[in-house]
Amino acid sequence: MNRRIVLFFSAAALAAPLLFAATVSFADDMLTGDQIKSTVSNMTVEGKMNDGMAYSEFYGADGTIKGKDYTGKWTVEGNEMCFVYGTDPKKSCYGIKKAATGIQWVEDGKVEGDGMVSQGNIRNY
Repeated sequence: MNRRIVLFFSAAALAAPLLFAATVSFADDMLTGDQIKSTVSNMTVEGKMNDGMAYSEFYGADGTIKGKDYTGKWTVEGNEMCFVYGTDPKKSCYGIKKAATGIQWVEDGKVEGDGMVSQGNIRNY
């Protein structure tokens, strides 16, 4: 057998368990729907999305979103938090992953942003 093929299959065999472990660890940190509700209800989340957009939002227990100059609604559908802003009917949904410094917003298995969670409406929106 060609030495390169042997090395490729050896490397693949060694890497597979590491990739599986990383996937399991990532999945283990994802919040369930109930955990999402208890994590964000009556909390302010401040952070930045990967596109560079900074945000600061208060998520009321009644499903309202309050930002500096805008409002919206949030719901939990399955294990995702969904957002609708103003009169725009477009809904966006994200999974939430626990992180050492707060939470991360996950869409299609990719982290799209992060945020710090603070008790109450700290910016008085």
